[in-house]
Amino acid sequence: HGTLFQNKNTNKPVQNLRASDAKNLLTHYNMKIHPKGFALVDLDGNSPQQQVLRTPGSMETLIKVGYSMVALEKGVKRAHILAPENGALVQELYTRDGCGTLISRDLYEGIRRADVNDVSGIYDLIDPLVRAGTLVPRPKSKLEKEITGYYVYTRDGLIVATGQLKRFEGGFAEIGCLVVNKDYRKGGRGDAMLGYLERLSLQCGARKVFVLSTQTMDWFIERGFREVSVESLPPSRQALYNKKRKSKIYMKEIDGERDLDAAELWWSNQVS
Repeated sequence: HGTLFQNKNTNKPVQNLRASDAKNLLTHYNMKIHPKGFALVDLDGNSPQQQVLRTPGSMETLIKVGYSMVALEKGVKRAHILAPENGALVQELYTRDGCGTLISRDLYEGIRRADVNDVSGIYDLIDPLVRAGTLVPRPKSKLEKEITGYYVYTRDGLIVATGQLKRFEGGFAEIGCLVVNKDYRKGGRGDAMLGYLERLSLQCGARKVFVLSTQTMDWFIERGFREVSVESLPPSRQALYNKKRKSKIYMKEIDGERDLDAAELWWSNQVS
């Protein structure tokens, strides 16, 4: 029907597109949507892109992407592209995997992998919590050594949130050092950072994510984590567990991207 995106590597349907990816897709095919609703397309040529546009359904699909982008730019948070089949809407909205492609605003804009230039900013952000005993000490030398596992959320060049992701055997990943600047905690940036790291975990094949803390963990419990024992950790992480610190362990199992979509919709509504 010209409404299905498929991953060439896996031959599986593409269930999610970020607004930035959808925009790049339209740019690649040199398609523009006029504010009055009609599509501007160049078919005078024989480039690979123009050949794709001439295949049945391709033009229709890209126009739908264009209309979705117009809606997102006007404030709509999510757009669903569905095939014109009986039951498609119900399946998309009320089943875990759906049947179409979801395009959503890029709520993770501003988050990126950290580099050595971010070490001082991360150190300054986490230092108050280290002094309070909430976080284990992380000297700059250790941060620099492990910097590729850190991610930062920046605003106008300032690091306002950070988080660390460590992968373990058996489909496990640990989220650590999740810290948000106290002046930015009401903007959903903690949820954005958590959601971003959960999506990275899933992409890496880690469906079980866990966090450790000596503090109360109500914030994580509200987001689907539950307390587990040390024995629930992967063996290599059990070997590193500091029994003297007596950190509590909270774990969450991610069933798929649609689970993360639902969580994302919930927290984005809380801050909108």
